[in-house]
Amino acid sequence: MLLAGVLIDEITDKGFKDLGIKDSKQILPNKREQLAEIIKDRSIDYEIVLTTADQIDQNLNSGTNLNSVEAIKTAKIINKIIERNLDKKINIVVDCPSTNTKAWQDEVISLLTTTDNLEISCEHKADVNHVSVAAASILAKTTRDAEIEKLKKKIGKNFGSGYASDPTTIEFLQKQGSNHLNDGLIRTTWQTWKKQAAKKNQKGLSEY
Repeated sequence: MLLAGVLIDEITDKGFKDLGIKDSKQILPNKREQLAEIIKDRSIDYEIVLTTADQIDQNLNSGTNLNSVEAIKTAKIINKIIERNLDKKINIVVDCPSTNTKAWQDEVISLLTTTDNLEISCEHKADVNHVSVAAASILAKTTRDAEIEKLKKKIGKNFGSGYASDPTTIEFLQKQGSNHLNDGLIRTTWQTWKKQAAKKNQKGLSEY
């Protein structure tokens, strides 16, 4: 899981709009890479946090749900940026993964080291409505893509994008997933993996 945050001023916000910075899913990969470098160069500050498959599994297996994991990492990003910009009043907009926006926002706020000089709001699809969030999504997406390529080189196999909607990823899980449970590649708490593993076990039993 990759999350990112950017700190920009109003002038840069307008400049990013003029550059066509928007939800990363709406931008082609090569263009995303170009925009990511511009975002890093022109932002006042930015922070990117990687949470590995093993780390997510550990959290979920200990009773921390995925939304709370994201809240923890979101707070980490905000805290890092705040620490480096204590002299600034910051308006924070966060893309909320939960249907209960208020509860998730309260969870994030409870994890912050300070709320001085902060205005915080959480909303669904914030990357569509706010350029700063769209810019952060581009940094997260390009970093994720780079990490995926590293994993492919590490295991010497193509497993696609790693998304549940990708047929290449599903085929990899079906045919080779069980061979890669100890190399940090597959999140064993992932429902997509559980579904494919159950299918494989069911097939094995019927064949037996």
